[in-house]
Amino acid sequence: WNEPTPIGIGISVVIVIVAALNLALDFDFIERAVKAQAPAYMEWTAALGVTVTIVWLYLEMLRLLALLRR
Repeated sequence: WNEPTPIGIGISVVIVIVAALNLALDFDFIERAVKAQAPAYMEWTAALGVTVTIVWLYLEMLRLLALLRR
């Protein structure tokens, strides 16, 4: 899992793909909330979701790059 083996790299690639798809889901949530005229407090929920997903994607990409450099 944390070793630069094909299985570890494969798992990391899958996690990066899941994080990228989660980012797409976050933007879809924002679009649906705007169309439904959601209350103002939902803006914070959407912004937090996008921020957490971007940080998660960034960290996983760094982890993948570290595994590929070993």
